[in-house]
Amino acid sequence: MSGTNGALREFTRRSALTALGAGIVGVTAASWPRLTGADIPGRGDNSLSIAIMGTAADAAARQKVIDAFAKVHPEIKVKVQAIQAVDWKDFFTKILTMVAAGTPPDVVYVATEGAQLFAEKLAHPLDEYLRRDADHMREYFADVHPSLVEAFMYKGSLFQLPIDWNAANMYYNTTALSKAGLGRPSDNWTHTDFRNTLAAMKKANPKDFTPYYWTNRLFGGVVPWLYANDTSFLKETKSPGGEWLWDGFYANDPSRGLRSGGYQWLEPNADDPRVFESFDYLRGLVKDGLGVRPEEGGGSALIGLFASNRIGTTPAGGYWVQGLHEAGMTESDFDVQFFPKWRSQRHQFGTAGYAIMKTAKDKDAAWEWVKFSSSREAMQIVFPTPNTTPARRSMVNEQLYAGTGPRNWKVFYDTLDRFPTTGPIPAPPQQAAVETALMKNVSLAVSGDERQLKDALSSMQRDLELALRRQP
Repeated sequence: MSGTNGALREFTRRSALTALGAGIVGVTAASWPRLTGADIPGRGDNSLSIAIMGTAADAAARQKVIDAFAKVHPEIKVKVQAIQAVDWKDFFTKILTMVAAGTPPDVVYVATEGAQLFAEKLAHPLDEYLRRDADHMREYFADVHPSLVEAFMYKGSLFQLPIDWNAANMYYNTTALSKAGLGRPSDNWTHTDFRNTLAAMKKANPKDFTPYYWTNRLFGGVVPWLYANDTSFLKETKSPGGEWLWDGFYANDPSRGLRSGGYQWLEPNADDPRVFESFDYLRGLVKDGLGVRPEEGGGSALIGLFASNRIGTTPAGGYWVQGLHEAGMTESDFDVQFFPKWRSQRHQFGTAGYAIMKTAKDKDAAWEWVKFSSSREAMQIVFPTPNTTPARRSMVNEQLYAGTGPRNWKVFYDTLDRFPTTGPIPAPPQQAAVETALMKNVSLAVSGDERQLKDALSSMQRDLELALRRQP
């Protein structure tokens, strides 16, 4: 996505939501041009204003959703604004600018990276509506894994309904793997198996081939390795509460006992020996030419490199499938497997859904949009192709991946079903400063000797302590 000058367009189709993995990094609201009510579509009338990240190029499918919503609620006029943004950090910054200018939208599509920031400062809880419309919502919750829902719990209240999500699974190039004389990795392959696979691919492929490519960001960077090693760079705890939701909608779910009032990340954890162990493993991959030094951001050139058989493996979610298909890869050219096992096989995921703003003009109308958007009818309109993973289990099916692959598409939702402790991106309300503290130190940590690694993790611990003290 492009554009950094707060361009707001009336937008009526699903935005491209493949930029999971960034926070509001080093930018203040004052850095952006002040927006006024005249800039906001629908501000001059009683329309429900909905902000999403995207461009006008996606207009057609979103209009279909609005048309379908209008048949159910002709009394609610909806205007959707696309906010062009480089990534989620850019998008959240522009939303905060609108809030500071006194012209906030009524509803915002928010990813995990901003969920607790919105819950703490900006969003209205959905609890009262879910209690009121419980009978209607049972079908939705029966089709959505509780891990996704728990990611939007904050201090005992639910602030968003998951619409789409992506886990950090491991994609691999089948051509590169077969050149090394290897077949599909087993479901329970380990981090040691993974390293051996990279070494075999490096030996069997040309010099410009990269066995493992990864990026320096919260999603798909170092965090999946930390989760697999049963640790994280922040200490993870959970809030009490939430029984009203779990007993009301997930009483018979086998993972009911794991659920809580929401995640908490209150203290740094970069000094944990397992964090050192995980970084040291990645440092070894870089040192031995099995993996790149991670680049910051989303790795925009990655699909092209992967499609040209120059990359062997990379962590990504279901959002990657359509891009690989459009780059010319067939379902036999690539596949996906669970992230390698270490002390655990817990995966990392990011999800997204609509948040109702505290300042919404008509919260009841906003809830009707949120409720309709969670319906199977709406989600089938929004997700015609595999450019993300639908939150509804029933929609992650053979039909969605027909003609594109991967052959083992079941891995996507099985990640939640088989590993129910799989958790969200660690994103406290101070996520912007926290991500900066992480990213600032990752490259240094994996690109030198052991002493440099220890120094980088000490620096990260200090930076995280400062970040978590900040007011979000």
